[in-house]
Amino acid sequence: MKRLVIFASGSGSNAENIINYFKDVTDIAVVSVLSNRKNAGVFERCKRLGIDCFYFSKDDFTLKNKVLSVLKQSADYIILAGFLLKIPESIVTAFPNRIINIHPALLPKYGGKGMYGMHVHATVKENKETETGITIHFVNKYYDEGAIIFQAKTVINEADTPEDIAQKVHLLEYEHFPKIIEKTLLKNG
Repeated sequence: MKRLVIFASGSGSNAENIINYFKDVTDIAVVSVLSNRKNAGVFERCKRLGIDCFYFSKDDFTLKNKVLSVLKQSADYIILAGFLLKIPESIVTAFPNRIINIHPALLPKYGGKGMYGMHVHATVKENKETETGITIHFVNKYYDEGAIIFQAKTVINEADTPEDIAQKVHLLEYEHFPKIIEKTLLKNG
């Protein structure tokens, strides 16, 4: 059984999608969700779904290694689903090629510190891109520079607003993220 721990900072829609996808899978299970924001919407979703969800402070994450200790006992893979903090090198080292992130653009474009959510979509629109998409990648010690696992594209129309672009990207995330997680875990063993 492969145990997944999801990190989420926001509403948790991707986390819920992943949890629902794996609820009937026998060899992969979401065991918990961790969040760095006490008021994140993901807590309500997890409560409704019957999944343990825990808050951790930035010090617990980066200085005290409390999160790393918990992960070593409970996780085989870490999934970042709308998680905004940089993963400490100690966690990256302990889980090489076992931390999977989704980014709302076609990396290497529009990646790096500060490039998340609507910031990405607004920048894509400002630059008059004709396509965007998602990138699912392994996490390394640099923002959005880990090996790419999968990308999916969508067309941007001239009339699309950043909100329209966000909706198109969310549809790609919901369609592909759980399937690619499963495929990657089965391939890596």
